[in-house]
Amino acid sequence: MNAILDALVGDPQRALYAAVKILALFLTAVMAFRLGGRRSLAEFSPVDFVTAISVGAIIGRTATATDASAMTGAAALVTLLFAHRVVVCLRLFPGVAHLVDPTPRVLVHDGVVRRLELRRCRMTGRDLDGVLRRHGVTDLANVHLAVFEPGGSISVITRTGHQAARREHSPTEPNGPAVGEETDPDP
Repeated sequence: MNAILDALVGDPQRALYAAVKILALFLTAVMAFRLGGRRSLAEFSPVDFVTAISVGAIIGRTATATDASAMTGAAALVTLLFAHRVVVCLRLFPGVAHLVDPTPRVLVHDGVVRRLELRRCRMTGRDLDGVLRRHGVTDLANVHLAVFEPGGSISVITRTGHQAARREHSPTEPNGPAVGEETDPDP
């Protein structure tokens, strides 16, 4: 019975140490993210995502580990967030940005679905239909651009009324293509 109680409750002193460490690490992470600027939290690029996951892992591991102090966890956090900041600054150089960030991909251009780009983004025509509906688009012919952004979101730019009217009266595509009907080669 004592073993069961020990497994459920554990050592109260260790629990107190874990609580103090998690509080110290939380405050360290908040301050480091604050000093790092809003960019790191505003839109998650792959680098931001890896950093966020790593911060959680460091905080969780350090708080419950008996062999890691709050100072060790804080040093790991500050180092990680400093490295993140360096990579974010280096992304301003095109060569580094190309290596770190995914390229935006045009999924729809002037009402034409680019099937190859859809496949590269691991999307189906149904996925695209759902995104367009969430943007209030019911007719593919009204889409000027749909772009898969580096952060994973999809931007949809519709035509203005004049442009849409011109497109609808085009002799080659009177109603615009439906999703999945047309493909285009990757330029």
